[in-house]
Amino acid sequence: MTAVPKPLKFLRPHYAELTALYDKWPVGELQNALADVLSVLGMTYADNNKRDSLRYRLLAPSEEIGNWGHEYVRHLALEIGEEHTARVEKEQSFDELMGLALQIVPFFLKHNAEADAVDLLLELEAIEKLPPFVDKDTYARVCLYMVSCVNLLPPPDDMAFLRTAYQIYLSQGKLTQAMAIAIRLDDHESMRAVFSATDDVLVHKQLAFILAHQQIWLSLENEEVQECLSNSRLSEYFLFLAKELNIMDPKVPEDIYKSHLEHTRAVPDAAHVDSAKQNLASSFVNSFVNAGFGKDKLMIVDDEASSWVYKNKDAGMLSATAGIAQILLWNVEQGLQDLDKYMYSSEEYIKAGSLLGIGIVNASVHDESDPALALLSEYVENRSVPLRISAIIGLGLSYAGSQRQDVFNLLQPLIADTSFSMQIASLAALSLGLVFVGSCNADITEVILQTLMERDETQLSDKWGRFMSLGLGLLYMGKQDAADVIIETLKAIEHPIGRNTNVLVDICSYAGTGNVLKIQNLLHLCIEKAEAEPKEGDEASQKADDLFQGYAVLGIAIIAMGEDIGSEMVLRQFGHLMHYGEGSIRRAVPLAMGLISASNPQMKVFDTLSRYSHDSDLDVAVNAIFAMGLVGAGTNNARLAQLLRQLASYYSKEANSLFMVRIAQGLLHLGKGTMTLSPFNTERQILSSVSLAGMLAVLVSLIDASSFVLDTAHYLLYFLTPSIHPRFLITLDTDLKPIQVNVRVGQAVDTVGQAGKPKTITGWVTHSTPVLLGHGERAELEDDEYDALSSTLEGLVILKKNENKVEAE
Repeated sequence: MTAVPKPLKFLRPHYAELTALYDKWPVGELQNALADVLSVLGMTYADNNKRDSLRYRLLAPSEEIGNWGHEYVRHLALEIGEEHTARVEKEQSFDELMGLALQIVPFFLKHNAEADAVDLLLELEAIEKLPPFVDKDTYARVCLYMVSCVNLLPPPDDMAFLRTAYQIYLSQGKLTQAMAIAIRLDDHESMRAVFSATDDVLVHKQLAFILAHQQIWLSLENEEVQECLSNSRLSEYFLFLAKELNIMDPKVPEDIYKSHLEHTRAVPDAAHVDSAKQNLASSFVNSFVNAGFGKDKLMIVDDEASSWVYKNKDAGMLSATAGIAQILLWNVEQGLQDLDKYMYSSEEYIKAGSLLGIGIVNASVHDESDPALALLSEYVENRSVPLRISAIIGLGLSYAGSQRQDVFNLLQPLIADTSFSMQIASLAALSLGLVFVGSCNADITEVILQTLMERDETQLSDKWGRFMSLGLGLLYMGKQDAADVIIETLKAIEHPIGRNTNVLVDICSYAGTGNVLKIQNLLHLCIEKAEAEPKEGDEASQKADDLFQGYAVLGIAIIAMGEDIGSEMVLRQFGHLMHYGEGSIRRAVPLAMGLISASNPQMKVFDTLSRYSHDSDLDVAVNAIFAMGLVGAGTNNARLAQLLRQLASYYSKEANSLFMVRIAQGLLHLGKGTMTLSPFNTERQILSSVSLAGMLAVLVSLIDASSFVLDTAHYLLYFLTPSIHPRFLITLDTDLKPIQVNVRVGQAVDTVGQAGKPKTITGWVTHSTPVLLGHGERAELEDDEYDALSSTLEGLVILKKNENKVEAE
């Protein structure tokens, strides 16, 4: 009470008498003045739930609500929230409360209490009334607070917050921030509205770069802007980065394995550990390490007969040939040229590999002439199963996120016709899921549901069926309650696939939302089986029956990954699940840990995974090893590299485990340490649906690794391709040519709600662009010589000379 004027302190004991007196006084100015005083005195009687401050304030309307000070206004806001809740329960009108709140909001905004203003309107469920009160001085803090609240709000409030922040950014001309929010809303109309808000072609190009990173396809009128959106120069910029960092020299797998550091025990037969499997592993390592660089020492050689492709056998040739495309990633012209000679090979698997390669080399890049569609469409109906499968997956990878109707027309008959094998139908469904990710496409949904209901039990029990379920799930990525109808429909399918699909659709629809109730539901699913009696029967049907629990564990990671506190808590839950869970749960836990921390090598995560990699159950160990690769993907982390070398010697006689150690080593050195698999970008604000979809396809196959990746379906690992992004910051001039400027790179600091103008990075080092950005790092320009057209310095950023630069004395 120190801030309360003296006379009011002496009135406090007489409060009861004064309230009685108020009712006796005649109506008029004097009575209003008394109500004004009683409203302030009422602050000190907060314990009797009468909400007197608010009651007397409503009886004495006043324009100057802030005259009694900040504490009084905050107290009023608190009582408005309580009163609103009470009136909603009784279904009474609250218009007068709204009028008072809209008087309080400008006061809060003027006095640096942006969070209080937002909270008040949230209580009254009227956040859309905020934009008119926000100006150029307050918008930044208001929007920062609102956007950081989104992960903690239940639907539909979360979307309402994003829409309001979008309107504020758009009205203040902050177009790159508005675009980031339009992407989070996944609303193409809003994205187009951002383009329409300015005529500046340079800004259009910057917006196009942001969209291209998310693999969102829009058709725009300006050809130069369309070129930026099509990512066609990504390869050129990536090679510029490689030259600047002096890492152009190709690496061979041995540079990664460093076998001389492995403590392999001298065993006579150690050399004979399935050499075909190890050659295949080297093919993957070679293509991951040299990804995007366009040259290597094994595959792309002048003398075709000595190519590494021929050191593999059968399906291994398929993956090895597709690896050539991985090395030429994003470079469509060169890639198609180098793959062309393999298209005419007499070896069926090599030809199939070149078809898959066409899909890989076109991933994330779209060309006017549509080479992938032209070359692959004729093989979709081919009689040869490898050629057909490669063409289907190739189409999925090259058009991921494009929502192209012609791809739908090609692949839809393969799902609808029940005479096709489950493998072909399921991979077609998965490819369509990738192409139409997050679109809620009704036609595809109908076809997949129809097939699930029409096919007989033996077909539905096929191991490939899981990809049909996933294809359906991907259509509803991040769409929350839009999937409810589908989930209800799936309950009609009695076969276990109905339940598995149900869980997959559910987890995809809440991806990255941090929804706590969903996580609780999934944890309930995980303990279900332990209570039921185990059924007699063969192990395969047992595996199929409890698949949904494996998906539930992955789902916990997928939902929690959008929010830091949730991610921390979930890691503890995984420890419990590992301890008490059934087989399919234990197999999925390492994968979930890898996903939640992709390309973010936290010591506590990979140390735990390192423990699991020695598990007595080899399936768990293999997945833990892959997860170690996922956690360190593209970081060259030395500690992880050492752990993987130790695992290579530990499993030197176990072909499958050694194969997975090699894959993990390849991922760790992805693009020689210049790339990331993290589905988050733009300072961890945006979750890229396409990236997450690609990773999910691989993780779902790994829940039963011995049937897929460790068997002959290792080509499924190439579903990681749409998730691979360079983690660079390249600054471009107005002609889109790279320029060098100094930037500070440091750990990002959360500045939400902090007073003044706090520093946004800590522990920074000054570099000259281009630079690599690690997980949780942020860059800012060192001086004001240039203005960046993008609000976040990440990826490709266009700089403009600053006209108003203040010259130093």
